[in-house]
Amino acid sequence: MPVLRILLINVTHPAIGSRIPDDHLPPLGLLAIGGPLIDDGHEVRLIDADLAPTPTRALVEAVVHFDPDIVLFGHSGSTSGHPVIAEVAAAVARARPDIAIVYGGVYPTYHWREVLLTEPHVTAIVCGEGEETTRRLVRAMAQRQPFDHLPGLAFLSDGRPVRTAPAPLIGNLDAYRIGWELIDHARYSYWGGMRAVVAQFSRGCPHQCTYCGQNLFWKRWRHRDPVAFARELARLHREEGVKVINLADENPTSSRRAWKAFLEALIAEDVDLTLVGSTRAGDIVRDADILHLYRKAGVIRFLLGLENTDAATLERIRKGSTTATDRQAIRLLRRHGIISMATSVVGFREEADRDYWRMLRQLLAYDPDQVQILYATPHRWTPYFDEEADRTTIQPDQRRWDYKHQVLATQQMAPWRVLVWVKFIEAALQCRPKALWRTYLQPDREQRHAMRWYTAMGRRVWPYEIVSFFRERRIRDGPSLRAFWTRTPGRQVAERPEGLPVQEMPAPRMSQLP
Repeated sequence: MPVLRILLINVTHPAIGSRIPDDHLPPLGLLAIGGPLIDDGHEVRLIDADLAPTPTRALVEAVVHFDPDIVLFGHSGSTSGHPVIAEVAAAVARARPDIAIVYGGVYPTYHWREVLLTEPHVTAIVCGEGEETTRRLVRAMAQRQPFDHLPGLAFLSDGRPVRTAPAPLIGNLDAYRIGWELIDHARYSYWGGMRAVVAQFSRGCPHQCTYCGQNLFWKRWRHRDPVAFARELARLHREEGVKVINLADENPTSSRRAWKAFLEALIAEDVDLTLVGSTRAGDIVRDADILHLYRKAGVIRFLLGLENTDAATLERIRKGSTTATDRQAIRLLRRHGIISMATSVVGFREEADRDYWRMLRQLLAYDPDQVQILYATPHRWTPYFDEEADRTTIQPDQRRWDYKHQVLATQQMAPWRVLVWVKFIEAALQCRPKALWRTYLQPDREQRHAMRWYTAMGRRVWPYEIVSFFRERRIRDGPSLRAFWTRTPGRQVAERPEGLPVQEMPAPRMSQLP
C-alpha cells in the first residue's frame, strides 16, 4: 500500500480549561487515530496548537511546510471547538486545495449535514469511533479507490451530504494502540506541573441521563483488558516519566469486577502514579469494601457528577442517583484519603433564588473537598435537547457552549443574577474553615498539594469568568434552542439507509500520491 503523509491537528481551544491553566494534556483522540495509521506504515505527525494560542496563519504555514496528503482534525471539546476547526480547515483548503481534509469527533458525528453543507472542502467526516474507520478510509485514499461503500463516513455526493451505514462497534479496544510517540511527554503536565497523559480504560456509560450523549455515541459500555491497561500505564511511568493519569472515561468503574482487576494489576506493577477521573456516586458506595485498593493504586481524586441537589430534578434527568447516595459517596472517599469534586448544574428552566439557596445548603451538607458548577448545555443529540427545544438561546457564540457559560435563558433569573449565585456558592464552599484547613493545614502531603493546586486555579478562573461575563455578547430575544441548531442552508439532505447503494464517488483530492 502506498505510504501517505498524514498530519493530525489539534487546534487552539477557546475554553477556559485550555487557556487559563499552565498545564496541558495531550489530545488522546488524535493519538488513538495516529497509532493505527503509523502501524499501517504511514508517515504521521501531530501539531498540537492547544499548547499555546496559535494563529491560523501559522498553522497553515506549518501544514504547507509538512506537505501532507491528508489533514485530520478532531478535538475532545467538540462543540465549542468546532468554529476554530472550521476556520483552520477552510484556510488550509484555500492554501492547498489538493489536500484531503478529514474531520472526526462528537460534534461532526451528529452535525455532519451542516458541516458538509457549510464546509464543502471537507473530504469526509468520520462518524463515531475512529480507529478502524479512519484506517479503512486512508487505505482507500492511498489506493485511489472510492470510499462510499465504507461504513461510518459522511461526505458530499453530487453536492448532497450522505452518510453510510454506522460502523460496527470496536469489540476489542486493545486491538488499537495509542500513538504516544507522536508527542513530547515533557510538554504535557497536570496536577501542578507533573508530567501527565490522558488515558481511557473504558468507553461509554450504561446509564441514560437525558443531558448526556455518552450512551448514544459509544452505544454500549466496554473496557480494555485490565492487566494490559495497567501494564501500559506502568510503561509510561517507567519509560516516559509520566506521573499523573487523567482518566477520560465517563464511568470507568461500571464493572466492579473489571475495575477491581485493573486496580490489583496496577498495584502489582508497583509504580508511583497519581490517578484522577470521574465516576458515579453509586459506584463509590457499591465499592465501599475495596476503596482501599483505589487509594493504594494511586487514585487521589474522583469527580462525582451530582448534577443537582433537588430530588425531583434528579429524577427528571434520569440521573439514577439520590441525594443520600451522593452524600455517602463523599464521606466514603474522604475516609479513604481520596478527594471528592462535586459538580452541580445550574440553568434549568424555572430556577429561582430559593433553588440556589437550597443548592448551597445541600452542598454544605455534602461537604465535598472541591466543587465545580456547570451550566445546563443541551446538545442536539441528547434527549434533554428535545425537552428544552423551545427555550430561548442567549449565547450566540458556539465557542461558549462549553458548560462554563450560560447559553439558555431562565424564566425567573437574569444571567447576571445566575452568575452572582454561582460565584457566591463557589466562594462559600471553598472558603469554609473546613476547606481552608484541607487546603493549607492537613497533614497528608499529596492531598494538600492537590487542594492547593485546585485553589490556585480557582483564583485565576474565578475573576476571569466574572470579567468575561461583562465582555461577552448575549442576546435578549434570541432564537429557540431548536432554531439555533438548525440554521443551515435550505438544501435537501440524504442519508443512506443501511444496505442501499450510493453513487460511486470519484477519488478524493490528494497531493502527489505515490
